[in-house]
Amino acid sequence: MKTFASVEEAFKWFLVNIYPSLPPATKKGKLTTAWKDYTYNQGISEKRMKDILAEFGEINVKTVVSFKPN
Repeated sequence: MKTFASVEEAFKWFLVNIYPSLPPATKKGKLTTAWKDYTYNQGISEKRMKDILAEFGEINVKTVVSFKPN
């Protein structure tokens, strides 16, 4: 299990470490479109990134908010 600071960081890791080794048939369609959208800064939503990550493994996102008053 790897831990990341954000969904975007996890998606970037996926694109560098998992995506290249996927079979060509798997890369077609929405996965290739997502890769292009992310790589060329054309815009990709966090929901879309999470959906793709969930297809290839288990994803667990937790938000932690800390507040310390003055």
